[in-house]
Parts: sequence; C-alpha cells; structure tokens
Amino acid sequence: MSDDAVAYEPPRLPGVRAVTVADLRAALAAGWSDFTYAPQFGLFFGGIYVVGGLLILAFLTVFAAPWLIIPIAVGFPLIGPFIAVGLYEVSRRRAAGEPLTWKAVLSVIFQQRNRQLGWTAFLVLFIFWIWIYQVRLLLALFLQSKGLSSIDGFITTVTTTPEGLGFLVVGTCVGAVLAFVLYATTVITMPLLLDRDLDLVSAMIVSFKTIQQSPKVMIGWGIFVAVLTLIALAPAFLGLLIVLPVLGHATWHLYVRAVEPKE
Repeated sequence: MSDDAVAYEPPRLPGVRAVTVADLRAALAAGWSDFTYAPQFGLFFGGIYVVGGLLILAFLTVFAAPWLIIPIAVGFPLIGPFIAVGLYEVSRRRAAGEPLTWKAVLSVIFQQRNRQLGWTAFLVLFIFWIWIYQVRLLLALFLQSKGLSSIDGFITTVTTTPEGLGFLVVGTCVGAVLAFVLYATTVITMPLLLDRDLDLVSAMIVSFKTIQQSPKVMIGWGIFVAVLTLIALAPAFLGLLIVLPVLGHATWHLYVRAVEPKE
C-alpha cells in the first residue's frame, strides 16, 4: 500500500437504548402535541395520502379503470419517505426552537433527493413489488381464475371456499413477514438519515439493532401503528388526516428516545 493510500474507516454507528411502553406513550403524546401545535403541516402531508386513497377508490368503483391503481400505488412508496421527512422536520424544528415555515420544511424535503433518503424510497418500493408479486403468485396457486372477474366474486371466493381461505392464511403470513422487514428497516432509518450523516446501510443496521434491543416493545409499536392506520382507513380515508401526522411526529420522538444523542 502506498503512503498516499487512505485506509477505509467504517462509519461509527450511534448506540441504541432500550425503550419501554412508557417511552411509547411519551412519544405518542409528543406526536399529538406537535400535530396540534402546527396542524397545517400535518393536515397537508396527511392530505396527500387521503387524496391518493380517494383516487384509488374512484378508479376502482367510479371510473372502472383499475389499471390506473398500480401507478398511484407505486408512487406512494416513492414519495412516502419524503412525506415522513416533512413531519420529522417539523418535530425537530419545534424541539430545537427553530422557526416553522413552509419554505424551511419543504426545502429540507427537497434536499433529501441528493442524500441517502432517496435510496430508502427505492427500498420501500422494492419490498412493495415483492408483495405485489407474492400476491399474484398466491392467486395463481390457490385461486387460479376463480371469482376474479369482479370484486364481489373475489370477496365471496376468498371468504367462503377452502382455496380462498388458504389464500388468506398464507397471504397474511407472507405479508406479515414482509411488513416486519419493511418496518424493521425503516422505523429508525428515516429519522436517522434526516438527523445525521450516515449511509443507508448503516442506518438500517441501527434500525435493526433498535428492534433487537427492545423486541417486544418495538414490535408492539409496529402492530399498534398498523392497527391504528387500518382503523383510520375506514371513514373514506379521512382518518389518515390526523392519524398519519401524529404517528409521523411520534416516530421522530421515538427515534430520539431509542438512539443515543450525537456526541
């Protein structure tokens, strides 16, 4: 090795701390406080998801154009991390006593295009595509073409036939595994990439370590988020206007509690 060669030094990963149920309650309370302090930001970012959900529903039921659902569904994994960054930035700025302006928050989002967070969007999209293909595979294995000509026929098939119930059970198990992988790789990764100068792989390692440090609490948080989000979908997606921003803010505060501060 020449004298001019520089040895590679891997990035120093921040330490993680065990979190408790009390930490989850505190993070959720702080998330609600952030939302009510500056609701215009939460309603804006949550409204993006509401509009997307309503468009998917309209293309499916009103316009009879289901082929347009896929482009919209693919778009959300790509923009989702950037929407989350907006919520994290609001929480970060409020905690730091920095001014909350649209220019400041949106500029931080645009800056992420040139940072590692953009790769997180493609990671989310990759897992999303795996989920799409496993659904298609399971449909072919269990149902073939039974009851796929209409929505009503599909619902009847999957809930009243042995093949349909098998599809539901296996599909739920596979979906749960993919959901856990997505959750474990992003729950701390996205706020960490916003807050510190780390690469995506290093941030993912820290995220997995957070799950490993407090598995019951962190998995419980993931289940809570999933259930609350499903409930928010019920009233024509309108519940997402409040639920998603509060959970986004809460995720930032959970990150602050789970990862050791900068030195």
